[in-house]
Amino acid sequence: MSRTGGRRDLHGSGVAEKTDSGAYRWEFKPQFRRRAFGWRSQLPILRIKEAVSEIKKVARRDPVLAGEGAVVLLEWLSPALEHVDSSSGAIGTAVNNAISVLVPLIATAPADAKTRERWLERLFAAHEADRIPYIETLSDYWGELCGSPEVASAWADDLIGITRISRSSDPNLRGHFHGTAACLSALYRAERHKEILDILESERMWHYRRWAVMALAALGRKAEAVQYAESCRDPWTPDREVDAICEEILLSSGMVDEAYARYGLRANQAGTYLATYRVVAKKYPHKKPADVLADLVATTPGQEAKWFAAAKEIGLYDEALALAQSGPCDPRTLTRAARDLAERQPEFAAAVGLLALERLAQGYGYDITGADVWAAYQHTMKAAELAGRSDEVRDRIGQLAAVEGPGGFVTRVLAPELHR
Repeated sequence: MSRTGGRRDLHGSGVAEKTDSGAYRWEFKPQFRRRAFGWRSQLPILRIKEAVSEIKKVARRDPVLAGEGAVVLLEWLSPALEHVDSSSGAIGTAVNNAISVLVPLIATAPADAKTRERWLERLFAAHEADRIPYIETLSDYWGELCGSPEVASAWADDLIGITRISRSSDPNLRGHFHGTAACLSALYRAERHKEILDILESERMWHYRRWAVMALAALGRKAEAVQYAESCRDPWTPDREVDAICEEILLSSGMVDEAYARYGLRANQAGTYLATYRVVAKKYPHKKPADVLADLVATTPGQEAKWFAAAKEIGLYDEALALAQSGPCDPRTLTRAARDLAERQPEFAAAVGLLALERLAQGYGYDITGADVWAAYQHTMKAAELAGRSDEVRDRIGQLAAVEGPGGFVTRVLAPELHR
Protein backbone atom coordinates (compact mmCIF):
# COMPACT_ATOMS: atom_id res chain seq x y z
CA MET A 1 0.00 0.00 0.00
CA SER A 2 1.30 3.43 -0.95
CA ARG A 3 1.60 6.17 1.63
CA THR A 4 3.13 8.80 -0.62
CA GLY A 5 0.66 9.20 -3.48
CA GLY A 6 -1.11 12.48 -4.20
CA ARG A 7 -4.47 13.28 -2.74
CA ARG A 8 -7.56 12.44 -4.75
CA ASP A 9 -10.09 15.18 -5.56
CA LEU A 10 -12.50 15.01 -2.66
CA HIS A 11 -15.14 17.23 -4.16
CA GLY A 12 -17.01 15.47 -6.93
CA SER A 13 -14.71 12.44 -6.80
CA GLY A 14 -17.42 10.02 -5.77
CA VAL A 15 -15.81 9.17 -2.43
CA ALA A 16 -18.05 6.47 -1.06
CA GLU A 17 -20.17 7.23 1.95
CA LYS A 18 -21.35 3.65 2.32
CA THR A 19 -20.50 1.72 5.43
CA ASP A 20 -21.94 -1.38 6.99
CA SER A 21 -24.83 0.88 7.93
CA GLY A 22 -25.64 1.78 4.31
CA ALA A 23 -25.89 5.21 2.69
CA TYR A 24 -26.39 8.31 4.81
CA ARG A 25 -26.75 11.98 3.90
CA TRP A 26 -24.67 14.15 6.23
CA GLU A 27 -26.19 17.53 6.95
CA PHE A 28 -22.78 19.14 7.40
CA LYS A 29 -21.37 18.21 4.00
CA PRO A 30 -22.89 21.06 1.94
CA GLN A 31 -21.37 23.51 4.43
CA PHE A 32 -17.83 22.26 3.78
CA ARG A 33 -17.40 22.51 0.03
CA ARG A 34 -14.01 23.72 -1.13
CA ARG A 35 -13.38 27.40 -0.20
CA ALA A 36 -16.81 27.55 1.38
CA PHE A 37 -15.93 30.29 3.85
CA GLY A 38 -14.65 33.84 3.60
CA TRP A 39 -11.97 35.35 5.79
CA ARG A 40 -14.05 35.73 8.96
CA SER A 41 -13.71 32.84 11.39
CA GLN A 42 -16.97 33.05 13.36
CA LEU A 43 -19.15 31.17 10.84
CA PRO A 44 -16.73 28.29 10.14
CA ILE A 45 -16.18 27.82 13.87
CA LEU A 46 -19.93 27.50 14.31
CA ARG A 47 -20.20 25.08 11.38
CA ILE A 48 -17.39 22.91 12.78
CA LYS A 49 -19.15 22.66 16.13
CA GLU A 50 -22.43 21.77 14.42
CA ALA A 51 -20.73 19.09 12.32
CA VAL A 52 -19.05 17.52 15.35
CA SER A 53 -22.38 17.54 17.20
CA GLU A 54 -24.08 15.78 14.28
CA ILE A 55 -21.37 13.10 14.16
CA LYS A 56 -21.51 12.55 17.93
CA LYS A 57 -25.28 12.17 17.74
CA VAL A 58 -24.96 9.52 15.01
CA ALA A 59 -22.28 7.73 17.07
CA ARG A 60 -24.81 6.88 19.75
CA ARG A 61 -26.71 4.58 17.38
CA ASP A 62 -24.16 3.72 14.66
CA PRO A 63 -20.47 4.13 15.60
CA VAL A 64 -19.18 2.90 12.23
CA LEU A 65 -21.27 5.45 10.37
CA ALA A 66 -20.04 8.10 12.79
CA GLY A 67 -16.47 7.03 12.05
CA GLU A 68 -17.16 7.53 8.35
CA GLY A 69 -18.62 10.97 9.04
CA ALA A 70 -15.58 11.92 11.10
CA VAL A 71 -13.27 10.91 8.26
CA VAL A 72 -15.31 12.91 5.76
CA LEU A 73 -15.22 16.03 7.93
CA LEU A 74 -11.47 15.75 8.48
CA GLU A 75 -10.94 15.30 4.74
CA TRP A 76 -12.98 18.36 3.89
CA LEU A 77 -11.87 20.75 6.63
CA SER A 78 -8.74 22.27 5.10
CA PRO A 79 -10.15 22.84 1.60
CA ALA A 80 -13.23 24.49 3.09
CA LEU A 81 -11.17 26.73 5.39
CA GLU A 82 -8.63 27.77 2.80
CA HIS A 83 -9.61 31.46 2.81
CA VAL A 84 -10.31 31.85 6.54
CA ASP A 85 -8.09 34.25 8.48
CA SER A 86 -6.26 32.10 11.01
CA SER A 87 -4.11 34.84 12.56
CA SER A 88 -6.10 35.00 15.82
CA GLY A 89 -5.75 31.28 16.42
CA ALA A 90 -9.49 30.86 16.98
CA ILE A 91 -10.12 28.70 13.92
CA GLY A 92 -7.05 26.58 14.65
CA THR A 93 -8.30 25.98 18.18
CA ALA A 94 -11.73 24.99 16.85
CA VAL A 95 -10.15 22.49 14.45
CA ASN A 96 -7.90 21.02 17.14
CA ASN A 97 -10.87 20.67 19.49
CA ALA A 98 -12.78 18.89 16.72
CA ILE A 99 -9.86 16.54 16.09
CA SER A 100 -9.68 15.63 19.78
CA VAL A 101 -13.36 14.61 19.66
CA LEU A 102 -13.35 12.90 16.26
CA VAL A 103 -10.23 10.77 16.74
CA PRO A 104 -11.74 8.57 19.50
CA LEU A 105 -14.87 8.08 17.41
CA ILE A 106 -12.77 6.77 14.52
CA ALA A 107 -10.42 4.80 16.75
CA THR A 108 -13.11 2.94 18.67
CA ALA A 109 -15.53 2.36 15.80
CA PRO A 110 -15.98 -1.43 15.26
CA ALA A 111 -15.11 -1.14 11.57
CA ASP A 112 -13.88 -4.14 9.57
CA ALA A 113 -10.26 -4.23 8.40
CA LYS A 114 -10.99 -2.98 4.87
CA THR A 115 -13.07 -0.05 6.10
CA ARG A 116 -10.42 1.02 8.61
CA GLU A 117 -7.67 0.76 6.03
CA ARG A 118 -9.73 2.88 3.66
CA TRP A 119 -10.24 5.47 6.40
CA LEU A 120 -6.53 5.58 7.17
CA GLU A 121 -5.56 5.97 3.53
CA ARG A 122 -8.00 8.83 3.09
CA LEU A 123 -6.86 10.58 6.26
CA PHE A 124 -3.21 10.17 5.30
CA ALA A 125 -3.90 11.71 1.89
CA ALA A 126 -5.80 14.59 3.50
CA HIS A 127 -2.93 15.17 5.92
CA GLU A 128 -0.42 15.18 3.07
CA ALA A 129 -2.48 17.78 1.18
CA ASP A 130 -2.97 19.98 4.25
CA ARG A 131 -0.81 22.95 3.27
CA ILE A 132 -2.03 25.69 5.62
CA PRO A 133 -2.01 23.50 7.83
CA TYR A 134 -5.19 22.80 9.79
CA ILE A 135 -5.19 19.05 10.48
CA GLU A 136 -1.45 18.79 11.13
CA THR A 137 -1.99 17.36 14.64
CA LEU A 138 -3.92 14.41 13.22
CA SER A 139 -0.66 12.52 12.71
CA ASP A 140 0.05 12.62 16.45
CA TYR A 141 -2.98 10.36 16.94
CA TRP A 142 -2.06 7.89 14.20
CA GLY A 143 -1.44 4.92 16.46
CA GLU A 144 -4.80 5.49 18.08
CA LEU A 145 -6.51 5.83 14.69
CA CYS A 146 -5.08 2.49 13.61
CA GLY A 147 -7.38 0.82 16.10
CA SER A 148 -4.99 -2.00 17.04
CA PRO A 149 -1.26 -2.60 17.60
CA GLU A 150 -1.19 -4.89 14.57
CA VAL A 151 -2.51 -2.28 12.16
CA ALA A 152 -0.23 0.32 13.75
CA SER A 153 2.79 -1.93 13.24
CA ALA A 154 1.93 -2.39 9.57
CA TRP A 155 1.73 1.36 9.07
CA ALA A 156 5.00 1.81 10.94
CA ASP A 157 6.68 -0.69 8.62
CA ASP A 158 5.46 1.28 5.63
CA LEU A 159 6.58 4.66 6.95
CA ILE A 160 9.75 3.89 8.85
CA GLY A 161 12.17 3.96 5.92
CA ILE A 162 11.50 7.53 4.84
CA THR A 163 11.09 8.58 8.48
CA ARG A 164 14.61 7.38 9.26
CA ILE A 165 15.94 9.38 6.34
CA SER A 166 14.00 12.52 7.25
CA ARG A 167 15.38 12.46 10.82
CA SER A 168 18.90 11.48 9.80
CA SER A 169 21.88 13.24 11.35
CA ASP A 170 23.20 13.76 7.81
CA PRO A 171 22.04 17.24 6.71
CA ASN A 172 22.14 16.10 3.08
CA LEU A 173 19.49 13.47 3.80
CA ARG A 174 17.46 15.16 6.51
CA GLY A 175 14.22 16.88 5.53
CA HIS A 176 10.52 17.22 6.14
CA PHE A 177 8.22 14.21 5.83
CA HIS A 178 4.61 14.78 6.79
CA GLY A 179 4.31 11.17 7.95
CA THR A 180 7.07 11.31 10.56
CA ALA A 181 4.79 11.91 13.54
CA ALA A 182 2.37 9.28 12.20
CA CYS A 183 5.22 6.77 12.05
CA LEU A 184 6.36 7.55 15.60
CA SER A 185 2.79 7.35 16.88
CA ALA A 186 2.28 4.02 15.12
CA LEU A 187 5.54 2.65 16.53
CA TYR A 188 4.46 3.71 19.99
CA ARG A 189 1.06 2.02 19.66
CA ALA A 190 2.81 -1.12 18.39
CA GLU A 191 5.11 -0.99 21.46
CA ARG A 192 8.21 -0.75 19.28
CA HIS A 193 9.76 1.71 21.68
CA LYS A 194 13.42 0.98 21.05
CA GLU A 195 12.98 1.77 17.38
CA ILE A 196 11.63 5.20 18.34
CA LEU A 197 14.76 5.85 20.39
CA ASP A 198 16.95 4.71 17.52
CA ILE A 199 15.23 6.98 14.98
CA LEU A 200 15.42 10.00 17.29
CA GLU A 201 18.96 9.49 18.52
CA SER A 202 20.20 12.74 16.96
CA GLU A 203 16.88 14.60 16.93
CA ARG A 204 16.68 18.21 18.15
CA MET A 205 13.01 19.10 17.60
CA TRP A 206 10.78 18.74 20.66
CA HIS A 207 7.76 17.80 18.54
CA TYR A 208 9.53 14.53 17.78
CA ARG A 209 11.72 14.18 20.88
CA ARG A 210 8.65 13.93 23.10
CA TRP A 211 8.04 10.52 21.53
CA ALA A 212 11.45 9.48 22.83
CA VAL A 213 10.43 10.68 26.30
CA MET A 214 7.28 8.59 26.08
CA ALA A 215 9.21 5.60 24.77
CA LEU A 216 11.67 5.74 27.68
CA ALA A 217 8.79 5.90 30.13
CA ALA A 218 7.06 2.96 28.45
CA LEU A 219 10.27 0.94 28.76
CA GLY A 220 10.22 1.57 32.51
CA ARG A 221 13.11 4.05 32.37
CA LYS A 222 11.03 6.81 33.92
CA ALA A 223 13.75 8.70 35.75
CA GLU A 224 15.73 8.78 32.52
CA ALA A 225 12.62 9.95 30.67
CA VAL A 226 12.17 12.94 32.99
CA GLN A 227 15.86 13.78 32.75
CA TYR A 228 15.75 13.56 28.97
CA ALA A 229 12.66 15.79 28.81
CA GLU A 230 14.34 18.38 31.01
CA SER A 231 17.34 18.36 28.67
CA CYS A 232 15.03 19.31 25.80
CA ARG A 233 14.27 22.74 27.21
CA ASP A 234 15.34 25.55 24.89
CA PRO A 235 13.82 28.74 23.44
CA TRP A 236 11.88 26.70 20.86
CA THR A 237 10.45 24.11 23.24
CA PRO A 238 7.21 24.98 25.08
CA ASP A 239 8.00 24.70 28.78
CA ARG A 240 4.40 23.82 29.53
CA GLU A 241 4.56 20.73 27.30
CA VAL A 242 7.73 19.56 29.04
CA ASP A 243 6.09 20.18 32.41
CA ALA A 244 2.97 18.25 31.40
CA ILE A 245 4.78 15.15 30.15
CA CYS A 246 7.10 15.08 33.18
CA GLU A 247 4.15 15.47 35.53
CA GLU A 248 2.37 12.57 33.84
CA ILE A 249 5.43 10.34 34.19
CA LEU A 250 5.84 11.11 37.88
CA LEU A 251 2.14 10.58 38.56
CA SER A 252 2.25 7.23 36.78
CA SER A 253 5.15 6.31 39.05
CA GLY A 254 3.17 7.13 42.18
CA MET A 255 5.38 10.14 42.92
CA VAL A 256 2.42 12.45 43.52
CA ASP A 257 4.06 14.95 45.88
CA GLU A 258 7.08 15.36 43.62
CA ALA A 259 4.83 15.75 40.59
CA TYR A 260 2.90 18.50 42.38
CA ALA A 261 5.97 20.31 43.65
CA ARG A 262 7.93 20.22 40.40
CA TYR A 263 5.29 20.44 37.69
CA GLY A 264 1.71 20.45 38.95
CA LEU A 265 1.31 24.20 39.27
CA ARG A 266 2.89 25.04 35.92
CA ALA A 267 1.55 22.19 33.80
CA ASN A 268 -2.14 22.83 34.41
CA GLN A 269 -2.68 26.43 33.34
CA ALA A 270 -6.24 26.90 32.10
CA GLY A 271 -8.20 29.77 30.59
CA THR A 272 -9.04 31.45 33.90
CA TYR A 273 -7.58 31.54 37.38
CA LEU A 274 -10.56 29.61 38.71
CA ALA A 275 -10.27 26.99 35.98
CA THR A 276 -6.57 26.59 36.75
CA TYR A 277 -7.34 26.03 40.42
CA ARG A 278 -9.98 23.45 39.61
CA VAL A 279 -7.69 21.47 37.31
CA VAL A 280 -4.92 21.35 39.90
CA ALA A 281 -7.29 20.57 42.79
CA LYS A 282 -8.93 17.75 40.84
CA LYS A 283 -5.59 16.21 39.92
CA TYR A 284 -4.26 16.46 43.49
CA PRO A 285 -7.31 15.81 45.72
CA HIS A 286 -5.14 15.08 48.76
CA LYS A 287 -4.00 18.71 48.88
CA LYS A 288 -5.98 21.15 51.02
CA PRO A 289 -7.83 23.78 48.95
CA ALA A 290 -6.20 26.64 50.84
CA ASP A 291 -2.75 25.19 50.23
CA VAL A 292 -3.39 24.73 46.50
CA LEU A 293 -4.68 28.30 46.24
CA ALA A 294 -1.72 29.72 48.15
CA ASP A 295 0.75 27.81 45.97
CA LEU A 296 -0.95 29.02 42.80
CA VAL A 297 -1.02 32.61 44.03
CA ALA A 298 2.72 32.39 44.64
CA THR A 299 3.26 31.58 40.94
CA THR A 300 1.95 35.03 39.90
CA PRO A 301 3.81 37.59 42.02
CA GLY A 302 2.31 41.04 41.71
CA GLN A 303 -1.02 39.64 40.47
CA GLU A 304 -2.38 38.24 43.70
CA ALA A 305 -5.67 40.14 43.46
CA LYS A 306 -6.54 38.30 40.26
CA TRP A 307 -7.09 35.14 42.31
CA PHE A 308 -9.94 36.81 44.26
CA ALA A 309 -12.74 35.27 42.18
CA ALA A 310 -11.20 31.81 42.42
CA ALA A 311 -10.90 32.03 46.21
CA LYS A 312 -14.47 33.31 46.49
CA GLU A 313 -15.92 30.57 44.30
CA ILE A 314 -14.33 27.79 46.33
CA GLY A 315 -15.51 29.28 49.62
CA LEU A 316 -12.20 30.58 50.94
CA TYR A 317 -13.65 33.94 51.96
CA ASP A 318 -10.91 35.12 54.31
CA GLU A 319 -8.32 34.37 51.67
CA ALA A 320 -10.45 36.02 48.99
CA LEU A 321 -10.73 39.26 50.97
CA ALA A 322 -7.01 39.30 51.67
CA LEU A 323 -6.26 38.79 47.98
CA ALA A 324 -8.62 41.60 46.96
CA GLN A 325 -6.98 43.92 49.48
CA SER A 326 -3.48 43.06 48.23
CA GLY A 327 -3.77 44.99 44.99
CA PRO A 328 -6.07 46.56 42.40
CA CYS A 329 -9.16 44.39 41.94
CA ASP A 330 -11.92 45.31 39.49
CA PRO A 331 -14.61 47.17 41.47
CA ARG A 332 -17.37 45.54 39.44
CA THR A 333 -16.04 42.10 40.40
CA LEU A 334 -16.14 43.09 44.05
CA THR A 335 -19.65 44.53 43.67
CA ARG A 336 -20.92 41.31 42.12
CA ALA A 337 -19.45 39.36 45.02
CA ALA A 338 -21.23 41.65 47.49
CA ARG A 339 -24.50 41.19 45.58
CA ASP A 340 -24.25 37.40 45.22
CA LEU A 341 -23.17 36.68 48.80
CA ALA A 342 -25.13 39.28 50.75
CA GLU A 343 -27.49 36.70 52.21
CA ARG A 344 -25.18 33.69 52.53
CA GLN A 345 -22.03 35.50 53.68
CA PRO A 346 -23.12 38.99 54.79
CA GLU A 347 -19.91 39.80 56.69
CA PHE A 348 -17.79 38.97 53.67
CA ALA A 349 -20.19 40.71 51.28
CA ALA A 350 -20.13 43.91 53.34
CA ALA A 351 -16.33 43.86 53.46
CA VAL A 352 -15.87 43.40 49.72
CA GLY A 353 -18.59 45.97 49.05
CA LEU A 354 -16.68 48.52 51.10
CA LEU A 355 -13.55 47.59 49.20
CA ALA A 356 -15.39 48.10 45.91
CA LEU A 357 -16.32 51.64 46.98
CA GLU A 358 -12.75 52.26 48.12
CA ARG A 359 -11.37 51.13 44.75
CA LEU A 360 -13.92 53.29 42.94
CA ALA A 361 -12.86 56.28 45.03
CA GLN A 362 -9.25 55.54 44.09
CA GLY A 363 -10.14 55.63 40.40
CA TYR A 364 -9.96 51.94 39.55
CA GLY A 365 -12.19 50.35 36.92
CA TYR A 366 -12.92 51.03 33.25
CA ASP A 367 -15.79 53.18 31.97
CA ILE A 368 -17.18 53.58 35.47
CA THR A 369 -20.58 55.29 35.74
CA GLY A 370 -22.74 56.52 38.56
CA ALA A 371 -24.75 53.32 38.26
CA ASP A 372 -21.64 51.34 39.24
CA VAL A 373 -21.20 53.46 42.37
CA TRP A 374 -24.87 53.13 43.33
CA ALA A 375 -24.77 49.34 42.80
CA ALA A 376 -21.73 49.02 45.07
CA TYR A 377 -23.36 51.17 47.74
CA GLN A 378 -26.73 49.41 47.69
CA HIS A 379 -25.32 45.87 47.79
CA THR A 380 -22.87 46.87 50.52
CA MET A 381 -25.59 48.36 52.70
CA LYS A 382 -27.87 45.36 52.17
CA ALA A 383 -25.10 43.01 53.32
CA ALA A 384 -24.28 45.30 56.23
CA GLU A 385 -27.90 45.29 57.36
CA LEU A 386 -28.03 41.49 57.22
CA ALA A 387 -24.77 41.35 59.19
CA GLY A 388 -26.10 43.80 61.79
CA ARG A 389 -23.44 46.39 60.93
CA SER A 390 -25.41 49.11 59.13
CA ASP A 391 -24.23 52.06 61.24
CA GLU A 392 -20.62 50.94 61.24
CA VAL A 393 -20.51 50.42 57.47
CA ARG A 394 -22.29 53.72 56.79
CA ASP A 395 -19.65 55.47 58.92
CA ARG A 396 -16.90 53.74 56.95
CA ILE A 397 -18.42 54.93 53.70
CA GLY A 398 -18.54 58.45 55.11
CA GLN A 399 -14.85 58.22 55.96
CA LEU A 400 -14.10 57.13 52.38
CA ALA A 401 -15.99 60.14 51.08
CA ALA A 402 -14.08 62.44 53.43
CA VAL A 403 -10.75 61.12 52.18
CA GLU A 404 -11.86 61.47 48.55
CA GLY A 405 -13.05 65.03 49.07
CA PRO A 406 -16.20 66.91 47.97
CA GLY A 407 -15.19 66.93 44.31
CA GLY A 408 -14.68 63.18 44.15
CA PHE A 409 -16.78 61.07 41.84
CA VAL A 410 -18.02 58.63 44.49
CA THR A 411 -18.79 61.47 46.90
CA ARG A 412 -20.81 63.37 44.30
CA VAL A 413 -22.81 60.26 43.31
CA LEU A 414 -23.59 59.29 46.91
CA ALA A 415 -24.13 62.84 48.20
CA PRO A 416 -27.91 62.38 48.68
CA GLU A 417 -27.29 59.36 50.91
CA LEU A 418 -24.28 60.71 52.76
CA HIS A 419 -26.09 63.89 53.79
CA ARG A 420 -29.35 62.32 54.95
